[in-house]
Amino acid sequence: MSQFIQLHILTSYAPSNLNRDDLGRPKTAIMGGFERLRISSQSLKRHWRTSELFNIALSGNIGIRTKKFGLQLYDALIEGGVSEKNAKKWVGLIIEQYGKIKKDSIETEQLVHISHLEKSLAFDLINLLIKEQREPTKQELESLKTINTSVDIALFGRMLASAPKYNIEAACQVAHAISVHSTVIEDDYFTAVDDLNNGETDTGSAHIGEAGFAAALFYSYICINKTQLIESLDGNEELANKAIQALTEVAIKVSPTGKQNSFASRAYASYVLAEKGSYQPRSLSVAFLKPIDDEDMENAAINALKFRMENFDKVYGTCAESRYQLNAVQGEGSLSGLLQFVAE
Repeated sequence: MSQFIQLHILTSYAPSNLNRDDLGRPKTAIMGGFERLRISSQSLKRHWRTSELFNIALSGNIGIRTKKFGLQLYDALIEGGVSEKNAKKWVGLIIEQYGKIKKDSIETEQLVHISHLEKSLAFDLINLLIKEQREPTKQELESLKTINTSVDIALFGRMLASAPKYNIEAACQVAHAISVHSTVIEDDYFTAVDDLNNGETDTGSAHIGEAGFAAALFYSYICINKTQLIESLDGNEELANKAIQALTEVAIKVSPTGKQNSFASRAYASYVLAEKGSYQPRSLSVAFLKPIDDEDMENAAINALKFRMENFDKVYGTCAESRYQLNAVQGEGSLSGLLQFVAE
């Protein structure tokens, strides 16, 4: 059976607008009949994957998610002395291996996640084409894609509609983060004054605006299928452990960047419950189906989480083979201990 690692995280953010909807207001969700603040899983994964911490920890094993990979290849061909006509044609043949190309363009219609190995293979082919001044063969094009993949693709998956053989099943599932309590979004009415306006003839503002914000204690849930991750990384368990540690650290340290300059909304997790085992995973979000309403919000949320975990164990049997808790509210556990636990 697969081995699963589950992370249950509580993180408190002061007034902020971390993840906006189409109107620029903080995203929300209804849970238990009450409006909650929400951070989408897409936002979380994007900021974790592109964070400096994640990229330093897994340097050399990170892919690129883009529509514009063809532009890099095109520039390399032009610099190598290939004509614009041939460069566009050759790049088009290469990029078609990853997805449908926009009309009269060398960009793909959809974002494509290209592994670090595939990127290297593509540039190796480009250098060969420059040297031999010819277009790529069918065999060379087919050899560009590879099952061996980057850590970020192994964790979060990839779908290539044009080549399903090279799809990668995500080894990591990330839930939308939700506030453990009900929330009300407030509006910040603000003005800006022109620095060169001395106020003698005009005492008004140069700009008036409005921005939504809210504060919340969020519950986040992550489930990692370690067996799947090792398989996607071609059996490299050492790299899989490194990836799990890096993901765990960014999940409890890295904040979404929405409106950071306005709110400086950076936070570390207050509490982390990590679980390991081959049992069927389950979220503990139901612990907050009834909104927390307590003056001591953090401890009340921690207690609710533990209470539901213990009751699940009573009803279904022990739902994890081992657990580790990091509690910054009580000063228990440590980051190093948590990272060692998830990788053991």
